[in-house]
Amino acid sequence: MTRSPASPLPPPKERRRLREAASLSQAQLAARMGVSRHTVRAWESGRTVPRGSRLEAYAQLLAELAAEPAVPEVPAVPAVPAVPTAPTVPTSSAVSAASATSVEPLSALVDPEPAASPLTPAQAFDALYAFCAPALVRQAYLLTGRRELARESVERAFQQAWQRWPEVAVDPDPAGWVRAVAYDYALSPWHRFRPRYRHPEPPPANASDRALLDVLLALPPSYRRTLVLFDGVGLGLPETAAETEASTPAAANRLLHAREEVATRLPGLSDPAVLHRRLAELASAERLRAARPPVVRGGSERRARFWTRAAIAFTATLIGATALTARTAPTHYEPPVPPGEKVRGVPPRAAPGPLSARELKLRKKLREELVSGPERLVPEAG
Repeated sequence: MTRSPASPLPPPKERRRLREAASLSQAQLAARMGVSRHTVRAWESGRTVPRGSRLEAYAQLLAELAAEPAVPEVPAVPAVPAVPTAPTVPTSSAVSAASATSVEPLSALVDPEPAASPLTPAQAFDALYAFCAPALVRQAYLLTGRRELARESVERAFQQAWQRWPEVAVDPDPAGWVRAVAYDYALSPWHRFRPRYRHPEPPPANASDRALLDVLLALPPSYRRTLVLFDGVGLGLPETAAETEASTPAAANRLLHAREEVATRLPGLSDPAVLHRRLAELASAERLRAARPPVVRGGSERRARFWTRAAIAFTATLIGATALTARTAPTHYEPPVPPGEKVRGVPPRAAPGPLSARELKLRKKLREELVSGPERLVPEAG
């Protein structure tokens, strides 16, 4: 989950006043921060707050606007570099910008200064994995309540990302791409038919954590996913709606119903800020470790080789079956023999019946007196 630094922020009304005093629009401020206009609007209304490196950059920008409100200058924050459009490997700064909506501080992963030489595909993948995987495992645990399934979901998502790395590398938000795949795999209804997932896992040791996890798992999957994205990860409502493939009003309704359900069963979590803190504590309480990046890349390559060989074997079998059918199939049409029909006026052909006693005696005599040689059977008087 998101770790909120200790950078102070003025109240929401003061944030808006500082922006307007500096003659900045929400779109201009969003361009400086590298976020959407809807996100800035949510920050100024107090509905959401920035987290991680975004919080530090936003606090520094507001401090500079407060110091020089008449002539605002560009804040000294790390600029968000553009993701390369050519099919090349993104640099570490590109991975940083694309993963800004994830849940771990990037300063501990890569140097914010642009690298002198571009990273190799493996290095860029490892940087993205090291930045996103620990947080994604905790988010998947909130969605499923299963530790092993959470780790498996994240590994499968990154394996698929490595197989389609040329596409993921130039995606504007590679972290969001991987998160969407991991969430889809974690919430798949087919896991209930797997033998290893028929029995529940041990619940958290803390009673309050168990109660919160039970409430989350009682929500419908779409409501649970919306709640985790908005109140857990900290995405804005439009971004949450886009990632859950729903309209903004539908995502808002899901979020309201999920919050009402949580507040009904746990009244102490009616405040969204308290709910966000409890979700972070619940996800951080479990020791959920992700595999190392080389292991994930190796598993992805083995899986790709397996499916490639399976496709080749299936194609060869299909070609062989087609050739055998073409070789043994008849070359011309042979109409079937029609069944027999009765002809009026002609009696049916009688089959030979059982032999009489006289006929049986004669057959026995013929079989006994029949000998080989020139002699011939001469009838005798009875």
